[in-house]
Amino acid sequence: MRIAPHHGRARRRITLPMSSMIDVVFLLLAYFVVTSMVMDREDRLSPTLQVEDGGTAVPDDFEPQIVEVLAGETGPVWLLGSRRFTDRVALTDALSKLPKEPGLFVRVSDGPDVGAAAAAIQCGRDAGFKEVTYVPTED
Repeated sequence: MRIAPHHGRARRRITLPMSSMIDVVFLLLAYFVVTSMVMDREDRLSPTLQVEDGGTAVPDDFEPQIVEVLAGETGPVWLLGSRRFTDRVALTDALSKLPKEPGLFVRVSDGPDVGAAAAAIQCGRDAGFKEVTYVPTED
């Protein structure tokens, strides 16, 4: 028994546009690469709570080390606790005496220029801090 051919109709092949699929794959790849780089910084954060053997959370002795950047009359002023600094060398010297594990936060108000904030961040790096975080103040 023979099967009759499709009376004059040719079989049509379905084709998919490959350029659109390549674009989608590239965008997905870029998305996962970017999100994996962002997630690494969160993975390196140390928790501020420690859990005892009994299962209750006890706050750690974590005190954030904050350098506040303000605009002074003659130039930038950096506050470290209650101490005021107008010299970068003195600020770097004071920061080098602090523990490095908790990291350093640089909080900037609206007054000073970008150079004063960058100087505080660089002083933290020069003092040996591996994690220096810029934090703008909320008004």
